[in-house]
Amino acid sequence: MRNHSASRLGERGRKDGYQNGWLDGWRLGACKGIEEGVQPGNQSRSAARILYVPQGFEAIDQGVIAALQNEVAEVYVVPAIEMQLQAAQLRPDAVLVMNGLHVFPPDHLEQIDAIRNMGIPSVIWFVDDPYITDVTVEVAPHYDYIFTHERSCLPLYQSVGCTQVHHLPLAAHFGLFKPMQVPHEYRTDICFIGAAFWNRVQLFDEIAPYLQDKRVLIGGSQWERMTHYPLLQRFVQDRWIKVPETVQYYNGAKIVINLHRTTEAGKDNFNGRSWPAESINPRTFEMAACGTLQLTDLRSELPEHYSIGSEIAVFHNAKHLIEQIDYYLTHEQERLQVAARGYRRTKKHHTFEGRIRKLLEITGLG
Repeated sequence: MRNHSASRLGERGRKDGYQNGWLDGWRLGACKGIEEGVQPGNQSRSAARILYVPQGFEAIDQGVIAALQNEVAEVYVVPAIEMQLQAAQLRPDAVLVMNGLHVFPPDHLEQIDAIRNMGIPSVIWFVDDPYITDVTVEVAPHYDYIFTHERSCLPLYQSVGCTQVHHLPLAAHFGLFKPMQVPHEYRTDICFIGAAFWNRVQLFDEIAPYLQDKRVLIGGSQWERMTHYPLLQRFVQDRWIKVPETVQYYNGAKIVINLHRTTEAGKDNFNGRSWPAESINPRTFEMAACGTLQLTDLRSELPEHYSIGSEIAVFHNAKHLIEQIDYYLTHEQERLQVAARGYRRTKKHHTFEGRIRKLLEITGLG
């Protein structure tokens, strides 16, 4: 009897392995074909010399630096503490600052004022809007050009006297986020990586009983906030998951969940005006760039970037999320096709090279 049971288990394992191998091969093959078919056009390089001040977000900084290296004549990457000194020595055509928050020194704004007094245009790209707008509205008037990934914030910055305010979405850095084959330990049915903001805690508390018989990975900090934490604790990696490992988890998952944080004041935000959000987060592009199916909550800007149901899947509440997970876990081919179409859209339209070209055009440096 034991030998017969072992034989059945072995046969099921072989079938599962064959099925998983076929699905993985289809996904990677489709993405490879799309990559070969989406070749960048011949773009003329700008003669601009740009001094770039990184924020410290690896996925974004590396994407912007790589794009600048492709799109302009010279790029100088300098830490915030040295931007005034380096600008005086290098005399770039513009200084581009990423976000201007968190790791920047106390005299950051004094340095920017000094750079502007040298006649060097200053540009900032806000990528945390609207969650910390209590701070960004104080920073923005010190810059010549304001770019924000959050479309709703354009009138906010205009209201504090900024005249050059532009919407510039984020993108995927394909040097980091890309389809790949991963070891078994990264394979899951459902993956979520991110901090446990309260709206995320509420969602996972609601779906916790449903997740019990699934292969799940929840990565990030503060998930002990959940009422049902004991039910999901075995799935939680309570740590910062670095970008290369995040990419492996995205690639190993059948479904990756994306849930934007809420915007109201308090609730983990510095948004005293409770400024609304319409635009999608960078993870939307990054997940799609891995050729994996993404289930995301619906921001109003999303249909402008991806076709709902064809290139990306959405959910409206916990009950709908469960229904969507059930559907795509049992419709393997459709799941792969939606993911592949999302990958194609991202590869064609949501690269940092494209975003930097738009920035250069608007600032007159293209």
